[in-house]
Amino acid sequence: MFARGFPNHLQDDVTRVVRLLSKRTFFNVAIKESETTVQYSQNNQVINFPYRIYPLDNSNGFIDRLSEQQKMILHCILSRSDDGYIRQKHLRALLQMDCEDWAIPYIVKICDEYVVEILEMSYDFLKEQDTARIKNFCSENREAFCKSYSRMISYWNEYYRHTYSDFHQYVGRKLFRECFGYTRAMELKSK
Repeated sequence: MFARGFPNHLQDDVTRVVRLLSKRTFFNVAIKESETTVQYSQNNQVINFPYRIYPLDNSNGFIDRLSEQQKMILHCILSRSDDGYIRQKHLRALLQMDCEDWAIPYIVKICDEYVVEILEMSYDFLKEQDTARIKNFCSENREAFCKSYSRMISYWNEYYRHTYSDFHQYVGRKLFRECFGYTRAMELKSK
């Protein structure tokens, strides 16, 4: 499920965390993950993980037995849940940790989605932080990052334009520009 979603040296920890995840899924769907994947490059390695996963969140029953690194892995994995409340819960926990670089793809990806409360929470956590590592990651993955920016705009246009009529003040735009380092020049370079 997440073998290619983390650096190779973490595979034992990833395997342990994945084994602890619930075998039950939302609405008893037969699939445990979407066929669609997310792909980035980091430290000359391709990072690839499912766009969505469907297990129920049973992490409260075992999280205290995990190392800090394993907890970070768990939060990354469950940030891909099909339930927005679960994504938000685990992103919040991830943002409160001293994150490793390998967690950055999960943080960036969740911020191009449609849940404005996740964008607000992320911006509130990151606006006062040094986000140079995140900006570097986004710059290295310029094409995918620019697609994420466009996707965030599409969700604003579809769901939030009536509430946030001034796009320049929209939290998603501020998050991508101030915390992730988006500039219009990035679009031009990726074409």
